[in-house]
Amino acid sequence: MGKGDIKSTKGKRARGSYGNTRKRKKIVKIVAAKPKKKVTTKKAAAKKPAAKKAAAKKPVAKKEEKS
Repeated sequence: MGKGDIKSTKGKRARGSYGNTRKRKKIVKIVAAKPKKKVTTKKAAAKKPAAKKAAAKKPVAKKEEKS
């Protein structure tokens, strides 16, 4: 088994071919992570309207009547 053998790994290397005994390594592409967008909470605030507070009534001072 040597350079002339088609079925051996050494023979595949000598010929520069690929086959069952000399498989190619898969190329894995590395993708850089994209920066995440900042999420604004304006939409969430628009969905839930703020609860309206009842206006506190001021106590009315009674005026003294002069006779």
